[in-house]
Amino acid sequence: MNIASVEELTKTYGEQEGSVRVHALRGISLEFREGESMAICGASGSGKSTLMNLLGCLDRPTSGRFILGGVDVSRLDDDELSDIRGRKIGFVFQSFNLIPQLTVLENLEVPLFYQGETRPRRRERAEELVRMVGLADRAHHRPNQLSGGQQQRVAIARALINEPLIILADEPTGNLDTATGDLILDLFDDLHRQGKTILMVTHEADVAARCDRTVTLRDGLVVEDDRRAKSSPAAPATVS
Repeated sequence: MNIASVEELTKTYGEQEGSVRVHALRGISLEFREGESMAICGASGSGKSTLMNLLGCLDRPTSGRFILGGVDVSRLDDDELSDIRGRKIGFVFQSFNLIPQLTVLENLEVPLFYQGETRPRRRERAEELVRMVGLADRAHHRPNQLSGGQQQRVAIARALINEPLIILADEPTGNLDTATGDLILDLFDDLHRQGKTILMVTHEADVAARCDRTVTLRDGLVVEDDRRAKSSPAAPATVS
């Protein structure tokens, strides 16, 4: 079952009449299956970050369609896009993006606060997820009291707080050492086994190889779409 799709998606930066226009995406069509883990790869300037921003409803396409959970997101206004971001998409960033003044539990509660959830329900859900990522003993610590790996675990828990349709991870191990990064990838593997749909931007071949599928972009186009059988070991990925 497809959980999302993009159809002939384009993104152009610059004025229509301007002398400099950048065609970041040149007509991409992809389908995303429920429960699939996908790596989006490509060299700098290939369009992978632009695609991630569009999939995360952080930007609008110049043309084309983005369907998420049966809704044509590309036609929504700003308030509707904000609601989709809050309810349907979980974000995990390379730099964690935690609020330094808040504790772990409070950081996890923030998305539910903006959705109008009651305080008892916010705390119950946050405590459930902090246990899931193995940080119950750090629940009342602030981000500067945590290691990088612990902060990324909090960020993953926050991405799950609204039970999103899809999790978008932008270079989630980029600020971590190899050993810590492997632990974070193990956590993503666990989420994938639980049926979560995960899209991950990465430039690392070993990270991409852990996913069901690798989509490689070059100059705003899909140049490779490698879907591996779930029952077979992950094959080495080639990242441009």
